[in-house]
Amino acid sequence: MIDSGNLHPLTKFIRQSVDFFNSLGFEVYESPEVDSQWFNFDALNIPADHPSRDVQDTFFLTDERVLRTHTSNGQIRAAREKKLPLKIIIPGRCYRNEATDATHESTFYQIEGLYLDQDVKVGHLFWIIDRYLKNIFGSDLKIRFRPHHYPFVEPGMDVDIWYQDRWMEVLGSGMIHPKVISNMGLDSEKTSGFAFGLGIDRLVMRKYGIEDIRQFYGNDLRFLKQF
Repeated sequence: MIDSGNLHPLTKFIRQSVDFFNSLGFEVYESPEVDSQWFNFDALNIPADHPSRDVQDTFFLTDERVLRTHTSNGQIRAAREKKLPLKIIIPGRCYRNEATDATHESTFYQIEGLYLDQDVKVGHLFWIIDRYLKNIFGSDLKIRFRPHHYPFVEPGMDVDIWYQDRWMEVLGSGMIHPKVISNMGLDSEKTSGFAFGLGIDRLVMRKYGIEDIRQFYGNDLRFLKQF
């Protein structure tokens, strides 16, 4: 008799996340893994001299396109293709040209969230993130927001959770920068919104107490069958 298969822990987590955001009216949007630098960087207000564009961080192809460094590359496309109000999440694989260790991988998964309408406030962002993280980790989870600079949002914020007696950063977020809204083909005087990006791998590590991110991609059935 052949044993039934198991869902990968990353797959289980993504499905749980998608179910949560679907319940709040968000739809899944897919963005390309190979993209132009304009969609991956320029349209998101990331300047040409920003460190994330260096070859040490980005995989550049011979035709000057890149392997997407974040699922944020789908923001501009989605806003141009769809009508307001726009509520989407973009789950998918991302790539960074960096050394691997217990907490870093060159390939990893993200979920991007984007909400655009005429009167979106920062309070909406706080509420969504609070509800999502407590859905994942439990209603007694401690959460805090800290100011942080990201070129594509203003203001920008990191979100921390209380984990193993210390604060741990788990995602970045903020209100979409007016320049990014303009690049979407929208009027930044009339349209507002928020975006957030969370690293699935690290959240799964926190949820299940996994110490080494490389175990997700090692194809060790002894590890995978635990889930």
